[in-house]
Formats: sequence, structure tokens, C-alpha cells
Amino acid sequence: MTNEEQFLYKYLNNASPTGFEASGQQIWLDYIKPFVDRYFTDSYGTAVGVINPDAQFKVVIEAHADEISWFVNYITAEGYIYVRRNGGSDHMIAPSMRVNIHTDEKIIAGVFGWPAIHVRKGDKEDKPSLENIFIDVGARSKEEVEDLGIHVGCVVTFRDELMDLNGKFYAGRALDNRIGGYMIAQVAKKLRDNGKELPFGLYIVNAVQEEIGLRGAEMIAAKIKPNVAVITDVCHDTTAPMYNKITSGEQVAGNGPVLTYGASVHKKLLDLIIASAKKRELPFQRAAASRSTGTDTDAFAYSNEGVPSALISLPLKYMHTTVETASKKDIESVVDLIVAFLEDLDPEFNFKYID
Repeated sequence: MTNEEQFLYKYLNNASPTGFEASGQQIWLDYIKPFVDRYFTDSYGTAVGVINPDAQFKVVIEAHADEISWFVNYITAEGYIYVRRNGGSDHMIAPSMRVNIHTDEKIIAGVFGWPAIHVRKGDKEDKPSLENIFIDVGARSKEEVEDLGIHVGCVVTFRDELMDLNGKFYAGRALDNRIGGYMIAQVAKKLRDNGKELPFGLYIVNAVQEEIGLRGAEMIAAKIKPNVAVITDVCHDTTAPMYNKITSGEQVAGNGPVLTYGASVHKKLLDLIIASAKKRELPFQRAAASRSTGTDTDAFAYSNEGVPSALISLPLKYMHTTVETASKKDIESVVDLIVAFLEDLDPEFNFKYID
């Protein structure tokens, strides 16, 4: 396994729930430090590596570090644990899943229990919901649960790890969007390996708290005050079963990164990215966003009186599940496209629509 793969597995397998990203951020920083001139973090844990920190023109490439999870919300007298969402966690996939409950001192194993199929009534009450999914930690009372260190507010993550799928895909939890953190780290490595000198400051940003409303991006955009921002995130592979291409468009895992058109996406910046892709014959796909992109692109675009921003997405199957699946080829293509754009970018370029 290469150093890059070792980092990928270590980073993706580490839990990094929204609001509790610190351990994953440390793994990311330890990896990226050799490729940057300096680094810093903010009060909520967003991590930033900087190349050419003294340059006046600032370019951000960004991903978000947090994953969806659960909070312990209520412990019954019998020792069962009910939860509430931390981000967009899907209650439909919870039954029979193994979990880790993160206490102040240690991790406690548990399972989302569910009654057997032949004892259920078959009506709406049988469908998983936040009112009926529960965690069992092998305790028979509330006191036993509390003696394990579990209390209301403990965060809960699924107990799943990254896997190789047929040599062509990665599958696992939290590819949304720690795979983005991996990709921007590889951009920094590639620039250093190539000995490429950039005529601007590059800020490699791994932001926190995207899953609850782009909060980390809002904070770090105000701190950095960039001139340009390129965001990486994931989008849906709409060729998987149960998607409607008429409403969702067509994006295919394996056909390259997806470039989004939308109000918060700066058209002149997007055109530069497309030009870099065409110049090098790099694959890409297109998508359209209604109103907002729903990604950190929106936070950067509308910060500091407006920052030209664009979105490069990785097509992903089965988003917000424990088997999120992405093409290895697409991951490499996203890295190549960002590197190409950075190599081509002229800090003197005029991004104004109207002079």
C-alpha cells in the first residue's frame, strides 16, 4: 500500500462527526505539513495549509471534513438509547447497524436494534423513524448505560470502514466529504512533487461543520478573505437505481468530475476551469443547481462582499449511507483538474462581469 493509500484509509476510517472533527483534522494536518509552507487552525477546528503565505492574491481550494452522525438524546429506564440527528443522518438505514458511541473517556460499541420481521405488524409503525430506532449497548438499565460513561450529547457514528470494490471503486462511510480532504491534500503533494511555483498564495482548506449549514466555511472565509475559491464536494451518480434523471440530471461515477452551473458559481471562474480541462483533455461532466449548490461554494461566494467561487464535484453512489461509493479514476481526475487550473491561473485575471 502506498503512502497515499495509507493516509486515505487512516483518514477515512477515523470518525470525524460534525462538531467533533479534531482527530481527523490532526491526521489530515500531519499528512499535509510537508507540502505546505505553514498551517493554522481556527477555534472550531477548520485546518488550513498555506503555500506562499506572503502573497497578496489568495486562492482557496476547499473540502469539508465532517461526517453525518447521531447524538444520544434519551436513555430509557431499561437501558435503550434513542438518538437525534447530527447532520443529515438517514434513519432508514440504521436498524441492524453497528455503532460507536464516543464518550469522554473511550468508545463504547453498540447496535441499532430492530424487531424480527415475523413479529412486526407491517404497517407504518414498522418503518424506521427517529421515534422508533434505538441503540442497545448490552445494558439492562439506565444506570448501567451511564456507568459506561454514556450521557445525553454523546456522539454516535456507524462502525464501518473503507473497502476496495473490484479494484475500481472505494466504498465506505464518510466519503462525503473526507474524500475531498484527501483530494486537496493530493493537490498540495502534486504541486510540491512537481516543483511548481505558484504566483499567488494557495490556501488548502479542510473545513468543519458543513453538514449542518456550511458553518465552518463561513468562519474560515471571513478569516482568509480569499480572492478566488474552488470547492470540492460530492454529487449523486444519477445512473444508480431509483434516481430520476429528468429532475436530477445525468452524472456518472467513472466519467470524471462534475462542474456545476448556478447562481453562486462564478461563470468566468468556471470557464477558466473548463478551459484548463479542455487544454489537457481531462474528462468532466456538467450539472445545474437550482438557487444554491448546497455546498461550501455558497458560503465562500457570498462572503466578504462576494468571492468568485466554483464547485468541482465527485460523482458518488449511495450518499449518506455507510457504503458511499466513488470511482478511483474520478478521484485522480479531480486532483488533476485542480492542479491544471492552479497552473493556468493568472492572478491578474479580471473576474468582474462589468468594468
